[in-house]
Amino acid sequence: MHCEISQTFFFDAAHTLDRAIETASSKRVHGHTYNAEVFLAGEPDPRTGMVMDLGLVRREVALLREQLDHHLLDEVQGLGPPTLENLCQFIFRTLQPRLPTLTSVRVWRASIGDGCRVSKPAQ
Repeated sequence: MHCEISQTFFFDAAHTLDRAIETASSKRVHGHTYNAEVFLAGEPDPRTGMVMDLGLVRREVALLREQLDHHLLDEVQGLGPPTLENLCQFIFRTLQPRLPTLTSVRVWRASIGDGCRVSKPAQ
């Protein structure tokens, strides 16, 4: 049976953003609490019953979180403009080598109701 597991986490970070709308508030340094969820899928190992040990997932997520939490996202190497789209892609690219069954990443800001989800292309 095919299973999907997930792990959620959050981070607080500041950023600026060059936009065509809401320009004044976006260009100033401001912060958000970001929620994120990573999804992994596959067949559970017959011996362990797990797609992947969630302890290993939490360890990798904690290492990634250190790169984002309480940082100015504009300065995070390899992120690009700190949009929700780029945050999702950055998290995916960072975790995928260590979590090979990673299928998608979701990032959202609950306080203002927006979010993004990126998924591994179907093969």
